[in-house]
Amino acid sequence: MKKKLKQVIFFILFLAISLMAGYFGSQLSGNSTVQTYSQLYKPDFFPPSWVFGPVWTILYIFMGLSAYLVWRTKKDIKTPLILFFTQLVLNLLWPAIFFGLHQYFWSFIEILILLIMIIITIFSFDKKSKTAAYLLIPYLFWVSFATILNYIIFRIN
Repeated sequence: MKKKLKQVIFFILFLAISLMAGYFGSQLSGNSTVQTYSQLYKPDFFPPSWVFGPVWTILYIFMGLSAYLVWRTKKDIKTPLILFFTQLVLNLLWPAIFFGLHQYFWSFIEILILLIMIIITIFSFDKKSKTAAYLLIPYLFWVSFATILNYIIFRIN
């Protein structure tokens, strides 16, 4: 029973940490998110702003579940989890750079580093849990798409 309770607590903890990263990232961007969106020149394939909230919520849930699955393996998890939390911090910082500071070039550089960290994290997680690695694939695709958008916005704004 004690082992099950510990697993439930860590499951909730990893979900909460991931979701809180998204929340704090949005808080770091300040109140300028809606205003920034309305003022940007955007490519035609830019998704409507309402898409981002649900997509990111699902991705943060997948990220938390993924980290939990790695934690649950209990063996040599320090490096994979350090990589996970490093990319999570980079994820948290991007909105502050893009929306809060309006630094589109630096947010592009930052998101490239984030993208590399996600790939490294996936490879690291794959050694512990294939499912954990697979859960990060949608995140990789979405951040890849966001990287393209960030680059275009940097170039045309």
